[in-house]
Amino acid sequence: MVGSIVGSNMAATDARFLSSNFGNSFSINTRIHRFHDRSQIVIPRAQSSSSPSPSPPSDKKKTKTRPGTTTTKESEETVAKKLDVAPPSPQSPPSPPTLKLDDVNPVGLGRRSRQIFDEVWRKFSGLGQMSRTTRPDEQETLDSLLIREGPMCEFAVPGAQNVTVLVVGATSRIGRIVVRKLMLRGYTVKALVRKQDEEVMSMLPRSVDIVVGDVGEPSTLKSAVESCSKIIYCATARSTITADLTRVDHLGVYNLTKAFQDYNNRLAQLRAGKSSKSKLLLAKFKSAESLDGWEIRQGTYFQDTTASKYDGGMDAKFEFTETERAEFSGYVFTRGGYVELSKKLSLPLGTTLDRYEGLVLSVGGNGRSYVVILEAGPSSDMSQSKQYFARISTKAGFCRVRVPFSAFRPVNPEDPPLDPFLVHTLTIRFEPKRQRPVDGLAGAQQDLRSFSLVFEYIKALPAGQETDFILVSCTGSGVEANRREQVLKAKRAGEDSLRRSGLGYTIIRPGPLKEEPGGQRALIFDQGNRISQGISCADVADICVKALHDSTARNKSFDVCHEYVAEQGIELYELVAHLPDKANNYLTPALSVLEKNT
Repeated sequence: MVGSIVGSNMAATDARFLSSNFGNSFSINTRIHRFHDRSQIVIPRAQSSSSPSPSPPSDKKKTKTRPGTTTTKESEETVAKKLDVAPPSPQSPPSPPTLKLDDVNPVGLGRRSRQIFDEVWRKFSGLGQMSRTTRPDEQETLDSLLIREGPMCEFAVPGAQNVTVLVVGATSRIGRIVVRKLMLRGYTVKALVRKQDEEVMSMLPRSVDIVVGDVGEPSTLKSAVESCSKIIYCATARSTITADLTRVDHLGVYNLTKAFQDYNNRLAQLRAGKSSKSKLLLAKFKSAESLDGWEIRQGTYFQDTTASKYDGGMDAKFEFTETERAEFSGYVFTRGGYVELSKKLSLPLGTTLDRYEGLVLSVGGNGRSYVVILEAGPSSDMSQSKQYFARISTKAGFCRVRVPFSAFRPVNPEDPPLDPFLVHTLTIRFEPKRQRPVDGLAGAQQDLRSFSLVFEYIKALPAGQETDFILVSCTGSGVEANRREQVLKAKRAGEDSLRRSGLGYTIIRPGPLKEEPGGQRALIFDQGNRISQGISCADVADICVKALHDSTARNKSFDVCHEYVAEQGIELYELVAHLPDKANNYLTPALSVLEKNT
């Protein structure tokens, strides 16, 4: 797989402000200069109430006044009389500013800067609400801020105010940055936390909707997913205990995807319809009657006269066993031979597969590979049907395999691409060629000419343009060697749970995380677990936010790290997307060259 490297000129605003959260010294006088290199905003300066502001230098030049006007000094005296206060005395010099220990404490400065930022953002977020009334004491601050900098119209995402994003692990290193990036773009943000105490509250902006729950307890997730449109999962186990890894990284993802699907189904029932994120059941093998309609066929790729010279025999059966499993098993000793299991699909009235993007098969067995064949054509004339195939691999034991319709290729290269609307027959074929030994199996089970495939169900995956669930996983690089296997096992199990959920997903596997500003270095996107370099938390957060509405990110899994120079002779990457476009959209060209469902 060819990786891709792209320029990542992300907003320095987010990184500079958020660096206060990660140990970098932050001056309360710091100006944030760029939002996507164009718009500006200034963080108001926090001043001590005991420190008077310095007086402006006096103008020694004489000022001419027209009749009926007064000088500045006369105006001050007049105003002072009206307010019944003493005019300012020019002889009394301003008292020198006093400096307290709290004014130079980095922790205090960081906390005060976040409070000021949250207050300014709260005022900004109310500008688009027509029903909101501004208090008199806020009006002057808002007016002066808007006059200086203007609204953040370039920074906001169109339609973001109608999208609610649930951030799981909002207090993690990546989650804290994700929350603020979402808010700056106008999204409604919900944060799922295990406990709501003062420490948690200080980490998150005050306008975030905080929900208390535990990903390991499904009953606490119902309120968290309500009204949510998308989910970003940044949580990870904080210990190496297997139970904690399983609870957060595996079962946590499973529980949250199930709760999200249940919520979407409840919404669909209220509309007297069906959720657009629900899978379509094509076949479920739970009884002997569920095997009705399936046919077993045999054949060879060679002419009969040629195949007869190498005929070693073949046989197959499809039965519901005593252990209540639907098992397709047999052997093929004939050179160029194959056996297949086929059935004509019976879809619900008014349902067609063009509303779906692929198939998911829940199967088990001895780890053989198979060919899935779809026949498409007018149902009134089967002679016009065309065949399309895609190869799948299984594991020893149960697994779930996703096969997008885009992966099917015509058997006859001259035929047009697959049109799911015309699909009427599904076939599963086994052939001895291209079989590989499976790790952990030995003896007769390693005979590559025999097979056993147990079916649980076959479903169609719903189609969509955008991702629904973004999961931040890891590559394993940077994890201690004594716990790497445990961590990766739990992470991969969580990824598999997300893939088979039916939700549109994006799985991001960053390299070792760094506490440094984002947008400073180019990024490498790859597949195949080949990267070893690190990446800043801010860059990972930016990828999460950009993937929300990027169609190329849907159903993609990829590794990402900072650019690095490979040694001569062992180059791993090829430059396929050199620079971002005008809108700083580096994600689309980077992911367009990567494969789905990996």
